Amino acid sequence: MDSFKGKVGLVQRVLPSYRAPFFNALGVACAQGLAVFAGQARPSEMIHPPENLNNAHLTLSRNIHLFQGRFYVCLQPGLLNWLSEWNPDVLIMEANPRYLSSSSAIHWMHKKYRPVIGWGLGAPPIPGGLLARIRQRQRKHFLHQFDSLITYSQTGAAEYAQMGFPEDRILVAANAVAPRPGHPIPVRRDVQPDEKVRVLFVGRLQERKNINNLIHACADLPDALQPELVIVGDGPARDSLAALAGQHYPGTTFTGALYGDALAEQFINADLFVLPGTGGLAIQQAMSYGLPVIAAEADGTQQDLVRPENGWQIPPNDVKALTDTLKAALSDIEELRKKGQQSYRIVSDEINLEQMVAVFINALNRSVL
Repeated sequence: MDSFKGKVGLVQRVLPSYRAPFFNALGVACAQGLAVFAGQARPSEMIHPPENLNNAHLTLSRNIHLFQGRFYVCLQPGLLNWLSEWNPDVLIMEANPRYLSSSSAIHWMHKKYRPVIGWGLGAPPIPGGLLARIRQRQRKHFLHQFDSLITYSQTGAAEYAQMGFPEDRILVAANAVAPRPGHPIPVRRDVQPDEKVRVLFVGRLQERKNINNLIHACADLPDALQPELVIVGDGPARDSLAALAGQHYPGTTFTGALYGDALAEQFINADLFVLPGTGGLAIQQAMSYGLPVIAAEADGTQQDLVRPENGWQIPPNDVKALTDTLKAALSDIEELRKKGQQSYRIVSDEINLEQMVAVFINALNRSVL
């Protein structure tokens, strides 16, 4: 693996535990060290950070959360003190104008003639009138403070370019939470006529995930195709989803949050992975176990992962489209297995933690040329 010779600082609003493998891998490739600064999430977000990182220095601070919804902004006190102490050669930050401490950190770095790399989903158009245009101008000004940008998808890259950011300074690092599979593709059972296919969801249980749509879609399938539905995860919507499933689809199992071997067992025993709402981090992990995928179109990160050869993309928040796609998928187990093989190939050859780290190291090395 290529490496970066300098000292790197990286700032996150919050640090979810699933990011630890990435930061540990990136830290190994930073010769003079990687330090990560992150604040605390709001209690309602139920995001739990790792206690430490094996290959990076972790500073967990506090955030000041202001307002809600589209007006939400965040302050990160202590960020400049951390910068002064760590004194990085390059800084990587989330490219989100809602994080109000970021501009001060960028200014601190630029006063020392050191580069700052932005990392984000992209810059989709903001709907609305005059206020939207003002917010769009503010976003553009904010993005142009960065020396380069890393985004998760080609969609995100196109959105940054649309904002006038130079295309030669935009890099794409497909979002990954798992390394290249170190295990062979699981050998799955032959589904017998009296057996149910197992459909799996993994993620935080919150409204924007549209898990309610998945429950309704399973209930709307013909009796012969109705699957065993397994929902892995926890979150603020768990009680309401369990009540909904009890009323409309009792064949639903809620396991709570699972990790390690317990989570791997769920991926191995499943036949199809479905993500009916936003997000997508678990998609790559599911694909590493040879699972075909149904994913709702959301922020663009799914487009590079889910293709016709390994799954289906459906319109967001469309229960009928989800039901129809489930019906087609569950009617042809042989085709499901073929798509699963393609999922495994994609994450083995193209989209994995190693490739994501390689793009970040490339961005770091390019930033100091």
